[in-house]
Amino acid sequence: MPKAYWIAHVTVTDPEPYKLYADGASAAFKKYSANVLARGGKFEDLEGTNHPRNVVIEFADMETAMACYNSEEYQAAKKHRENAGIANIIIVEGA
Repeated sequence: MPKAYWIAHVTVTDPEPYKLYADGASAAFKKYSANVLARGGKFEDLEGTNHPRNVVIEFADMETAMACYNSEEYQAAKKHRENAGIANIIIVEGA
């Protein structure tokens, strides 16, 4: 089964509630044995509309990535992000 990758591009608009989101999301990622490959850090803006915060998280497979996203833990954390930033998130299956 191929691995799956959670890819997020985010602009944080309110850091305090966003931190609550990040803390709760990190707990969900840990529960689902996710491997954070990139979180924030330097990036090059090459094409399209971009956000200053970029995240890539590796999961064992698509089913596990989706279970994490739909988990009670992640959904509770997500509520803190809803008015604290602009996010584009996808989950893509690896090759």
